[in-house]
Amino acid sequence: MNVSLPEDLKAFVDEQVVQRSYATTSEYVRALLRRERDIATLRETVLVGAPGPYAAMDDAYFARLRQAATVPAPAQ
Repeated sequence: MNVSLPEDLKAFVDEQVVQRSYATTSEYVRALLRRERDIATLRETVLVGAPGPYAAMDDAYFARLRQAATVPAPAQ
């Protein structure tokens, strides 16, 4: 895969490679892509557990979450 960058972006990438101690430009780009993949995976994971697109995330919603997360104290 080849990627063409305008000079200002190429200069930025070269600077990041040096500042962040990457061995090569390819290593830096791979790290960026992995991070984007991880962000996308996290976003998917969060959305799976989120309420439907029309559910309100209001005070009542968070109260229900707190109630569901509350563990009853052991009987004495």
